[in-house]
Order: sequence, then C-alpha cells, then structure tokens
Amino acid sequence: MKANTRTEGGTSADAIEHHYGTGNDYFSLWLGETMAYSCAMWDGDEENQSLDDAQLRKIEYHALQAHARDAGALLDIGCGWGGLLNHVVSEYDVARAVGLTLSQSQADWITSRARPGVEVRLESWENHQPDTLYDSIISIGAFEHFAKLGLRPSEKVRIYRNFFSHCHGWLKSRGWMSLQTVAYGNSLPRDFDEFIAREIFPETDTPRLAELVEGAERLFEIVSLRNDRDHYRRTLRAWFSNLKSHRMQAVRMKGEEEVRRFEQYLRLMAYMFEVGGLDLYRVTLRKIDRPRGS
Repeated sequence: MKANTRTEGGTSADAIEHHYGTGNDYFSLWLGETMAYSCAMWDGDEENQSLDDAQLRKIEYHALQAHARDAGALLDIGCGWGGLLNHVVSEYDVARAVGLTLSQSQADWITSRARPGVEVRLESWENHQPDTLYDSIISIGAFEHFAKLGLRPSEKVRIYRNFFSHCHGWLKSRGWMSLQTVAYGNSLPRDFDEFIAREIFPETDTPRLAELVEGAERLFEIVSLRNDRDHYRRTLRAWFSNLKSHRMQAVRMKGEEEVRRFEQYLRLMAYMFEVGGLDLYRVTLRKIDRPRGS
C-alpha cells in the first residue's frame, strides 16, 4: 500500500514511522497480547489486574461509548495494530470495521491478522473518503498527532475543528463517537520535554482541553468526559516492567542505545502523568444533526 497522507499541520507519515516503525516484534515484547499502545483502563485492584485485562477493558469501554453493538460500519481513526478492529467484529457483531493508520508497519500487521469485516487503510483522516456513512467512530491516541509543536492555539483549534467537521459528515444522524487523547494538564507547550519531541514523537503536540472542546463545539454534544491520568501512569509502568523483563531480547533486536531511549521515554512520561503535567481524557460525543452557525 502507498500512504495517502496529506496533513494540514500534524505529524507526517515519516515521523509516525520514525517511532512505530521501530519494529512490530519489538513492540510485541512489552505491549502485551492486545498490542494496544495507548492508556489502558484499570479497575481498583492494584494487585490482580493484568495489563492485558486493563487494555481489553479500555477497548470495551470505547466500543460501548460509541454504541458499536451491531453497527453496520465503524471507523477507527489511528487504529494502531488493529486490536479494537478485530474485537468489534468478533464480539460486537460489527459488519465492517475500517481502520486508518499512517504506519506501514502497523498496516502490515493488521493485514496479516485481520478477521472478516476488518479493513485497514494507509491514509490520514484528512484524505479519508468513506463510501458509506458510519454508525460509530472511535479514535484512541491519534488526536495528539494532529498538530505539530509550535503552532499557535488558533491554528490548533482550526485543525481540530476540521477534524470534528470531517467526523460529523461521516456519521449517521445522532451517531456516536468515542475519543481518547493525552492533553496538557498543569503544563504549557514550552514544558514539552525536548527529548520526547526530538527522539520519540517528532512533529507532535498535545491539545489543551479547551482547544478540544472548541473544536467540537456545535458539531458534537459532549456527553461524558473522564480524566484518567493515573491510568496512564500505571500503563507506562506496566510497559516499562515488561520491557525490563524482556530486556536482553530487546537489546538483541534493536541494540542497547535504542532500548535505553525507550526506557527513558517511558519513565519520563510516567512522571508527567504522576505529577499532573499531562492528563488523559476519554470523551464521549454525540453528533448534533443541525449545528447552528457562528
């Protein structure tokens, strides 16, 4: 597949592959069986809940919030390695689950394991042209890549508004959308760690909650909003523990320097969520059929 990846002001396909192209086998060492590379949803049982259980709980949450049961068509924007796509067709009787990714590595992984009804497209949301309206839209961990670091708040809001306008046009009447994103908490863009910006997620900036809300205003009703930042601290700690457990194998795959880079990244991100510099929002939205103009 050749990527259809024009982006207005977000992360390029090359920058995405800089990170996700590190290797599917490498990520599978420490992400767990779900291959979910976003914040899990933990219950109160610190001792007995596994990472895989928490990731499955997250997938179930978003499927329920998006009213995915028996959907004719569902769109997953930023579908990762396809865990949600395969889950909704097998467990929620979704007839057709379409996933968008900018990563060739992820697209190859999904294609090799896709269940009937799953379709992956190597394209950005800006280029997506569905051939039918969707009953449900889910986007987990992609919103952070829609704007580059250094843009003015008004430029970011314009991009987010464009994204929600696209989603509005793709959904059936009163359709549901479930969104998960990292966002600035008690921090500012100038606090964005230089190592993360340079070595891990180039061309990436996170939204402020106010920017996200302004982007969706009068297009979607915000039905529920959760801030689960401690869930991401726990998720990052679990990934770090898994990587440590498989460290020798990881070093054989990618080398000592690469593994140390990921260890530093996981520690830094866990700290930012622990102290409240970053938040983790899960937002349930319902389409407003006749939005009023400005």
